[in-house]
Amino acid sequence: MMRYSIRGPQAGSSLLAAAVALATLTACSDGPAAGPGGPTSGVGTPSAVTSATPEPSPTPTRTYPLSTAPLTVPAVRSHEAARGPGWRPAPAAGVVVAAGSEELADEGRLLAGELKIAYRGAVAARAGDVELALGGKGAPESYTLTTRDNRVRITGPDEAGVFYGTRTLKQSVKGSGAMPEGKVTDAPAKPQRGLMVDIARKHFTAGWIEARVREMADLKLNQLGLHFSDDQGFRIESDSHPEIVSAQHLTKAEVRRIVDLARSLHITVIPEIDSPGHLGAVIAAHPDLQLRSASGRAPRGAVDIANPASAKIVDELLREYMGLFPGGYWHLGADEYVALMSKDPEATYPGLARAARAKYGPSARVQDLATGWLNDRAAVVRPSGRTLKAWNDGFFPGGVVDADKDIEVEYWTGKELGARPPTAYLSAGRKVVNLNDEYLYYVLGEPNQFTYPTGRRIYEQWTPLVLRGTTPVPARYGPQILGGRFAVWCDLSQAQTQAQVADGIRTPLTATAQKLWDERKPAMSWERFRDLAAKVR
Repeated sequence: MMRYSIRGPQAGSSLLAAAVALATLTACSDGPAAGPGGPTSGVGTPSAVTSATPEPSPTPTRTYPLSTAPLTVPAVRSHEAARGPGWRPAPAAGVVVAAGSEELADEGRLLAGELKIAYRGAVAARAGDVELALGGKGAPESYTLTTRDNRVRITGPDEAGVFYGTRTLKQSVKGSGAMPEGKVTDAPAKPQRGLMVDIARKHFTAGWIEARVREMADLKLNQLGLHFSDDQGFRIESDSHPEIVSAQHLTKAEVRRIVDLARSLHITVIPEIDSPGHLGAVIAAHPDLQLRSASGRAPRGAVDIANPASAKIVDELLREYMGLFPGGYWHLGADEYVALMSKDPEATYPGLARAARAKYGPSARVQDLATGWLNDRAAVVRPSGRTLKAWNDGFFPGGVVDADKDIEVEYWTGKELGARPPTAYLSAGRKVVNLNDEYLYYVLGEPNQFTYPTGRRIYEQWTPLVLRGTTPVPARYGPQILGGRFAVWCDLSQAQTQAQVADGIRTPLTATAQKLWDERKPAMSWERFRDLAAKVR
C-alpha cells in the first residue's frame, strides 16, 4: 500500500480536519515493513500534529514480502530471504567481471548470451548488472549469489563455483523470469558427479555427445565417462593401431572438440579402455592375443594376460590416448575378466596359473596375475598425474598381490561370482564412486533383468550411500564415497535410437544430479520436482 502525508500550512478548523484525515489514512495503512528489501517510513499520529506546518514525510515507498528460494535443479542448499523486487534482465543490463577476475570472461559471455543481455567485460558494475567475481574461502565448486539493489553478484573460490552460480541464475530466470532477492549459499555434497556413456557398443555422434555435455553443465554435473573400447567396437580414431578401429567412430578432431567444450563447462572427460576383458575389437584384429581355456574354448573379449604382446598393445593405446584426454582421471576397466568368472580359474586356465606362479611365487593364483595386470597398466598412466579408477570386480581379496591403493573403486554390482559387499572396500580404506546397477544403469534393451531406471525411484530412494542393491552402507563411510555417475550401457545397441536414449535418460539423470548435489531428503515432492525440471531446463 502507498502512504500519503498532508502537506502545506493548515490553520484553525483546517488543522483539525487535516488531523482527522491523517488519522483515518494511518489506520488504513499496513504499518511499517521491516527487512533489508523494503523499509518504509511511518507517518506521525494525530497527536503529533501540533503546528500549522507538519514535518514533511519521505517519498512513498513500496513494501515487498520476504523472498523465497529460487526454484532450480538441483535445488540450492541455502537461501537467506530478504525483501525487495529481485532482479530481472532488462535492456540496459549487462554481465561484468570484477577486477582481478578476468579469467571469468568465458562464463560471463555465456551467461550474457543466455540471458540476452550485454557482456561488458571487466568494468564496474552498475544498476541492473550481474557481476562475477573470484574470491572467498569456501569449498571447491561453492558459490554465493547475492541479489539486492537491482544487482546480482556471484562469487566463488574457483571458476567452477562461479559457473554453477550462473546456472542457478539462468534456471531461475528461465522458470520465473527473475532472481529472488536475498542470498544463496551453495556447494555440492559430492565432488564427483556425472554421466557415463558406452560409446563402444553403439556409435554416438559427436553432436549427440556435445548435447549431453551441455545438459550436464546446467545440472552442475562435472564428469563425463566415455567407455570407447569393447567387444563390439573401438570407437575413436587411432594412429598407433588403426586396424582395431570400427568403421563408425569419432575422429580425434571430434574428440578434441568434445573435450574442449566439456572443459569450458567445467566437465572432465574420463576415458576408459577396458582391459583385460572387453577387448573383442582388439582381438578381432589380433587373434593371437585371444585367451584359451584348457579345453580350447576362446571366451569373447578376454586377452591372454600371460602373453606379453597383450600388455604391449594395451600400453601403446594408453600412451596414445593420454595426449587426447588431458583431464585428471583415467578409467582402467578391469571388470568381468572371464578367467576369474570361472569356479576354478587355475584348472580352467592352467597357462595363466603357471604364469602367476612364475611371476609372483608358488602360492600365486590367476587373480594375482590379473591384479598385477591392473597395477602394470596403472603404472603406465600414473606418471601423467591422473587419478586412476577401476570397476569393483577388478579388485580381489586374499591374494599375494593387492591392487594399488590409489586406484578408486567404481562400484557397480554385487552380482559377480565371489561378489563382495561395498563395506569390504570401504573398511579397507578404499575411495569409492557409486554406479549402483540397481538405480543408475540404463541398459539398452533391458537384458539380464535390467529395467530402465526411473527418475522418481532415484529421487525418492537412492543416495550415494546406497552402493549395492537398495540398502545404504553406514553413514560413517560417507566421506569415502566421492560421488556417482549415471551410466548408459548399449548391450542391445539397436534397441533405441540416439534420440530415444537422450529422452530416456533425461529425467533420471536430473534426479541423479539432485541427489549428488544434496544427498538429504528433498523438500519438494517428486511431482513438483519433475514439473520444475521440465520448466527450467
